[in-house]
Amino acid sequence: MNTIETEDSLGITFCNRQAVAIERGEGCKVWDEEGREYLDFTSGWGVTCLGHAHPVITAAIYAQAQKIIQNPNSGFTYSPARASLLSALSKVLPVNLSKVYFANSGAEANDAAIKLARKINGKSKIVSTLASFHGRTFNTLSISGGPDNTDQFLPHLDGNSFVPFGDLAALVKDVDEDTAAVILEPIQGEGGVRIPHENYLSAVASVCKEKGVLLIIDEIQTGFCRTGKFFAIEHSKESITPDIMTMGKGIAGGFPFAAFAISDAVDQRLSKGDHGGTFCGNPLACAVATAVVDHLRAENIAEKAKISGELLLRGLKEIAAKFPDFVGNIRGSGLLCAFELGSDEDVMRLSQAALARGLLVTPTRNKIVRLIPPLNVTESEIVDGLYLLESSLASVVPRH
Repeated sequence: MNTIETEDSLGITFCNRQAVAIERGEGCKVWDEEGREYLDFTSGWGVTCLGHAHPVITAAIYAQAQKIIQNPNSGFTYSPARASLLSALSKVLPVNLSKVYFANSGAEANDAAIKLARKINGKSKIVSTLASFHGRTFNTLSISGGPDNTDQFLPHLDGNSFVPFGDLAALVKDVDEDTAAVILEPIQGEGGVRIPHENYLSAVASVCKEKGVLLIIDEIQTGFCRTGKFFAIEHSKESITPDIMTMGKGIAGGFPFAAFAISDAVDQRLSKGDHGGTFCGNPLACAVATAVVDHLRAENIAEKAKISGELLLRGLKEIAAKFPDFVGNIRGSGLLCAFELGSDEDVMRLSQAALARGLLVTPTRNKIVRLIPPLNVTESEIVDGLYLLESSLASVVPRH
């Protein structure tokens, strides 16, 4: 019995799986159980920022696993691996974010940020944006997507609100005396790679400061060089100083890990016991994340992602010109790119056609296809991926 048959008969799934069982990977390529090769332009939802089986990551896992995987009374005892990661992060974080907490996932980091913001301000309302995505915990679902999404999971949390992404006037109107925090992605990922005006984030930061509410920036998908900067807030014309910034996905190159950083002002209003977790600051995860962060800096991966992203966007625009009635808006920042099709059904048809030709892409809600290749994808791999994408489009566009 193969993997697909076993999972279909014994497993429970909440999504439509693609009929492929991936067994191994190297760099931007993966192979299924039968040895067929695929180009991975998904990075595991943007996680494998250095591709698959990168030697920097495998060496860090091997070296740390021989020492210790989980500290005794983890969190109560000091850890050299955790200290090394704190030092590495201090070199890349915004200067005002002086304290760091570790978590297991981006959703958990956002959940903690919301919880702590409510404690600090003594208020419960969180202002988020329509089409946002901040996780699948009960708390983060309540601030993701919009009311249609949050109302599915009862009892829903009252008081949160959603405004259109990029609409400063709507946000100003919605932030009131009951608001604890505003939470924003610098670029909406699950929402379809939606990029705001370059002054939007700094304007939101000013509004939050003026009204005394906390600003939570969700860099889970956009951080760690994905957009051509180490963090996406660096694209803003003016310096952004969030009160809390959450991080995940690429932080450890595929190893499950996340973090959030807070300002001194936030830290001074927290107490011991306000947050914690069994695996927070796990030495193995910290060692891997340190290796990834150091490599991203040493190899100037942000600049490489910027250049590769420009090549990918140019290629996408050339392809779109050949299918003007089928491919809509194209947008991207670094190696976080997307294009629109006519319907969600078209997205799934294209994803399946690409899979059949050896290209893995990320179907996304709102009629969007995302391309999120590893940050060290080569020029030739981008050219190959574009060729496979164009061939896939030609197979699903009716007139072809």
